[in-house]
Order: sequence, then structure tokens, then C-alpha cells
Amino acid sequence: MDWLKASATEQGRAIMAGLVSPIDLAEGYLDAIERAPLGPRIFARTTPDRARAEAIAAHDRARAGLRRSLLDGVTLAWKDNIDSAGVATEAGSMLLEGRIPDRDAALLETATLQGAICLGKTHMTELAFSGLGLNPTVATVPNAYDADLVAGGSSGGSAVAVAMGLAAAAIGSDTGGSIRLPAAWNGIVGFKPTPSAVDMTGILPLCRRFDVVGPMARTVEDCAEIFGLLRGHPAPDLRGASARGLRLMVLDGLPFEDAREEPVAGFEEAVQRLAAAGVSITRAAPPCVTDAAALSPTLFASEAYGLWRDQIEAAPELMYPPILERFRGGREVSAADYVAGWERLFHLRQDWAATAAPFDAVILPTAPTLPPEIARLEEDAAYFASQNLLALRNTRIGNSMGLPAISLPTARPACGLMLMGPAGGDLRLLRVAQAVEMALRD
Repeated sequence: MDWLKASATEQGRAIMAGLVSPIDLAEGYLDAIERAPLGPRIFARTTPDRARAEAIAAHDRARAGLRRSLLDGVTLAWKDNIDSAGVATEAGSMLLEGRIPDRDAALLETATLQGAICLGKTHMTELAFSGLGLNPTVATVPNAYDADLVAGGSSGGSAVAVAMGLAAAAIGSDTGGSIRLPAAWNGIVGFKPTPSAVDMTGILPLCRRFDVVGPMARTVEDCAEIFGLLRGHPAPDLRGASARGLRLMVLDGLPFEDAREEPVAGFEEAVQRLAAAGVSITRAAPPCVTDAAALSPTLFASEAYGLWRDQIEAAPELMYPPILERFRGGREVSAADYVAGWERLFHLRQDWAATAAPFDAVILPTAPTLPPEIARLEEDAAYFASQNLLALRNTRIGNSMGLPAISLPTARPACGLMLMGPAGGDLRLLRVAQAVEMALRD
């Protein structure tokens, strides 16, 4: 068996059974990255010395029967906005070139203590402020299906590392869809936890009230185990998960406006399979969703610009102009409008919670469109702006409402199905997602 293509949990069990060594896995991935023609567009930098040292320690623990977790000895790739001690963390931006933190982010430290191996840092959208993944100033990550297309952002490198077999799993961050969108566009699973579910110390921020870090992997089980690893808690128990009897609400209305044929078809085919598996399907279009979407320009861009204004305006020429324009879009928002926007969103979240309460999860297409061509995005700034807003529209619903959400692949390439659970209901959502994944595979 090619263990490099196995899921993270399969690798963990194989290490436990003595079928494969963490040393061989780490060396295999480092070699695969080195040989991959597109490797430099996926990994900003690898950490071979750290990976080898951690793999040797994991190997020794396995031989001594002292493994610390199911994923002890499994290699993970980390998005380049997650601090790593002594290794550059630049968030895909020339503004931060040469920035080297002196300690790991809290969740990298926690994962390392549980035995995870740090393989390296993955390329991302500049300062995490785009869903497309285009980054001409540093590196544009290629799509795993077609290198002429964008991978999605901002966690594109993490998604493609997993999809192309260059890491067992990876870690990304999500502010408006940056885990789920590239997961969908590259055919893997991506889980965005509820904000505050993981320790964000040592993560370069975009919008602190929306930012969250989560796993990108081949299976829901992988995501569940990694979620536990990041928090230093036991993973949720997924045993016995069944789709029969689940109550799911299809979020109609906004998610389907101007949607392309392929993502909608992939989603509807998946819904039909779920219904055949015994899932109860209800459709609804609560107005709070559209109302919350209208607040996005007030809430997202203003906080992002407030956090990065000094660095941006000190050297704006270092930024890709469309990303610079996105940041500067927040500078005209008044403090009063920002506060009023959050007050309005608070009440809309209450409306959403009441609407979604009767259901195990709410489902919708992860993205209403397919990954665009890199060349056209680079040539046409207006096209970049329109496609970025469209690509993030569906995923941003979960961020606006403060929900955990997960994207699963459908039978159609680059088309995902997203499930959203109640705020704080991360463990329950992962169990529901496990049941849905099993139903879609049967």
C-alpha cells in the first residue's frame, strides 16, 4: 500500500500496528515535495530538520508503546499565517518578508506535544484576504485538478498539499471561507470550527471576531481527530453515525443565486442520495441570511484594514493591487456603522438559531461557482473582484452566523456540499458529517 496516499487516521493506525514508520512517512513526503514540479507553488518552505527529529521521536515512542495520540507520527502541513519557531511565517505577503517568530503558535505547540510532525508551511493568499487564491507577488497555488486554475484561498496551499499527496493532512484558517472553499475546489474535506473553539494565540489575524483555524484532510474522521489534536482534547466519537433519520435543511435562496450549473448539479445529486439513505430534507430561505450578507462590507473589510493599516500604508507598493483595494475598502467605514452592524448581526444570529434549531444541520453548495483561470484573473481586475465575491458568498454565511461548518466532496470534481451546525456544536456537526460522508460513498 502507498501509505503517503492513505488518510491521516489510516496512517496513525498503521504506525500503531507496526506497518509503517513515522520516519519513512516523513522522508517520503519530504522527497515527494522535493520532486513535485509544482511543489514550490504549494509549500512556502519545508521544515526537514524539525520533521526528521520529530519523526525519530515518534518512531521511538511507537516501538516503546508510548504513543501520545492516534496521530502520533503523522505529518501535517501548516498554513503560513501560523507561527512556527525559528521558521519564517509571512502570511503570503511581501510586507512580512523575513518575519521569523521565536515560538510556535499555541495550537502547533499542542499538536506537537500530541506527536504530530510539522512538515512545513504552505502558500496562501496575501494576508488571507481573498477566496480565490491568486497571489502574483509570492506564489499562486495551482488547482489539484488543473494547474491553470486557482486553488481557492486563502488556505490553497494546505488544500493542494493534501489533494496531491504531499501531506497526510493540513491546517488552514477560515475568516470567510478560506478552509472550505479550497477544500471543495480540490476534492477534499475542510472543517471550520466555531470561532474561539481553538486557541488563536500565534495566528496572524485578518478579522479576529471571525478568524478560526481548522483541519483540511481526506476524510471527516481525519478532521475530527485533528480537531481534537489542535485542542489537546479527545476526538469526538464517530462510531455508529448513521444518515437514517437525520433532519437536514437545504438553505434555498441566496446560495443558488447566479450559481453555476456544475456546483448546483453536484449538490442536488448529493441531496438525492441522502434522501435515498433515509435523510429527511426540508427547504427554506430565511431572510436573515440575505440581511447578514449585506453587512459583510461593513464588518469584514473595516476590521481587516484596522488591523493591517499601518503595515499596508507604510509600503502599499508591495501588495497586489486588487488585495490592496480590498483592504482599503474598509477605511471609509465609520466606528458607528461598525458597532451598529455588529448589533444588527447579533439579532440576525438569534433569528438564524431559531430557524435552524429543528435540524441536525443546514446544507448548501460550498461554492456557487468553479475555480476560475489564473491568467484571466491576473489580466482583469474587475473579473477578479466579481469572482472573489461570488466564490465566498456561500461560505461566508457560516462565518457571519458564527457557526461551525464543513465541506465534503461530491461526485463532481471541484464541487462541494457544505454542512453548517449550531454555534458551539462542533462535535455534533462532525458526527453528522461522518454519517453524510458514509451515505455519499455508499
